[in-house]
Amino acid sequence: MADQWVDDVKAYVPNADEKAIAGIVRYCGIALQNRDSSLVSFTDKEELARVRENFLKKKLGCTEDDATLDKAIAAVGEKMKGTRNRNRVTVYYLLAEQFGKLDLFK
Repeated sequence: MADQWVDDVKAYVPNADEKAIAGIVRYCGIALQNRDSSLVSFTDKEELARVRENFLKKKLGCTEDDATLDKAIAAVGEKMKGTRNRNRVTVYYLLAEQFGKLDLFK
């Protein structure tokens, strides 16, 4: 199952750090067992607010204003635009990479 997450992240970041991916998988934990919670809906404002508050602010410690954080989330959504199912692990990896915080997961 871990290979599934690695393959998905590497579709966007070919040289992705597998230790960081494994750390994000551990962080997501039980959420990855349910199909619905393993995906991020970029059309659900509440979901995006949870990503901002719980992942970017609480886990990554981002202190930027909400507009900046929302813009970063939107940029990841745009990068993954052609993908119907946007895996939470990949979204989190791309956000952590964008903010230079992948080391938190190693």
